[in-house]
Amino acid sequence: MQELVLIQPSGTAHDELAREAAQAVARREFEERLAECGPLAYRVARGVLRNTADAEDVAQEALLRAYRRFDRLRDRTRFRGWLVRIAFRIALDRLRSAKRREQRDTLWSEPAHQPRVATAEDLAASTEFQEHLERALAELPEKFRIVLLLAAMEEHTIEEVATLLGIPVGTVKSRLFFGKKQLAEKLRCHVKTTKTS
Repeated sequence: MQELVLIQPSGTAHDELAREAAQAVARREFEERLAECGPLAYRVARGVLRNTADAEDVAQEALLRAYRRFDRLRDRTRFRGWLVRIAFRIALDRLRSAKRREQRDTLWSEPAHQPRVATAEDLAASTEFQEHLERALAELPEKFRIVLLLAAMEEHTIEEVATLLGIPVGTVKSRLFFGKKQLAEKLRCHVKTTKTS
């Protein structure tokens, strides 16, 4: 009678199986968390960029980046806030890049490479005010801008913003107060400039 010998997988094969199993678990967990808060990446990007197509691109990039780095996220309960920060930073980068490109194109298309001086009619247009509002928001420090975006534009409660960003409620209130104050000052300067033109 022949003896049956069981062959144990080698250390590297066993390690490979364990790694694949861990990746499958992480992938399932990522998909579950994504189902809960995936659309939030788009809404954050849309709030920053004000452009549907660009917001969709940014949301896709944010989700891909989150997927690639998911294993580095130590506290998985903070996934929502982490995803918001990723989408917000990518959207800001896209906005800054577009503004630099627009400024460069405008500079070179104008006679004598001088930016066009806005007329009183231009400033009176509502689109001009919207552009000024977006510029004013872009000039705010990131910590104020993201709180304003989530609380005022996305209409999250202060407690929800605190949870999303992983900061205390008092810090959210403080940043919201100072962010609104700085934004109001920037808009007040725009109104004064418009009236004196």
